[in-house]
Amino acid sequence: MTTKTKPPKSPGLTPLAALERAAECLKALAHPHRLRMIQMLMRGRYTVGELAEACGIPSHMASEHLRLMQRCGFLTSDKDGRKAYYKVAEPHLANIMSCVEERFGGAA
Repeated sequence: MTTKTKPPKSPGLTPLAALERAAECLKALAHPHRLRMIQMLMRGRYTVGELAEACGIPSHMASEHLRLMQRCGFLTSDKDGRKAYYKVAEPHLANIMSCVEERFGGAA
């Protein structure tokens, strides 16, 4: 009979299950167009079309990027008539983007 042993608990460390969820959500940010969209959305709310134009991609591609980030809880959208405006829902994105901009050159 084989018994499974639990990994030792490390006080003060984040549980691996939580880190797995974090890794999945960080993957959602790991694309230049998504990072650009987050940069913009940290400054205001935008439509799919506006975000697509700023990234130089078709609207349907921008929608897919936005949908992925929404699933991780990073973004929300509000309808105003026929338009949907996206905005940041996760305040910690400011810290992540600050790290990215400081490390990789903020304003180019």
